[in-house]
Amino acid sequence: MSEWVVLTLAMAAACAVVLTIVVINNRRVPDDDDPNETPDVIEYMTMMIGVVYAIVLGLAIAGVWEARSAAQETVRQEAQALHEVSERVEVYPLAPRERIRADVDAYVRYVVQDEFPYMSEHGELSERGTELLQKVRRSVTDYQPANDFEGQAYQPLVDQVGVADDARGSRGQNAGATMPGVVWFGLIIGALVTVGLIFTLQIRRTGRELLLAGLFSALIAFLLFLIWDFDSPFSRGIAATSAPFVDLFPQISG
Repeated sequence: MSEWVVLTLAMAAACAVVLTIVVINNRRVPDDDDPNETPDVIEYMTMMIGVVYAIVLGLAIAGVWEARSAAQETVRQEAQALHEVSERVEVYPLAPRERIRADVDAYVRYVVQDEFPYMSEHGELSERGTELLQKVRRSVTDYQPANDFEGQAYQPLVDQVGVADDARGSRGQNAGATMPGVVWFGLIIGALVTVGLIFTLQIRRTGRELLLAGLFSALIAFLLFLIWDFDSPFSRGIAATSAPFVDLFPQISG
């Protein structure tokens, strides 16, 4: 099912449940009930709970967005490091140069075409990708420079492979969900409490109040969906992509 369909259903369900409870609850209110008797302290507590929950939601959104941005940055670093390897190996003789570039291209092609879908499905790196990167490392480290000019390029090439390996490790750490379960528990309970406070203020069945109650519930559902969508940086809708690899290695798409 599409994530946007899930979002629409969640927001519609939140509105429907709240409005249904409001309508049923008001049928049970006696005719002599006076909503003006609601103590002021309830309004104050309602306001404070709403403020606290808004802060929690804001921190959660900022956290998952930062994790998503960091995941995209690790992809860029990995792609840039491998691009540097392909470019700096130009000083090597034809045979080792072509071998290293072929190994780099094979790794990049696998990452773009196979490993990113694998990460989205399993939430972790694939063993095949690790093997291909190790092959790149061996191709770089096993070559013995024939002169000082090649020797000056050797260590930077080894360092760039290390940078790519480190970025790949960070990509693997960000492959799964980043939000702890206890945080989700707090967000959901907070949403239930915040929406439930609508009934504490004795909401009536006027069109304006019903509209505001529905919009408020839909907003809470939307923000929770946004956190869920950002929670897994390499899957779902707004995810980190393999665009840096494609941009730096256009030959792999051919």
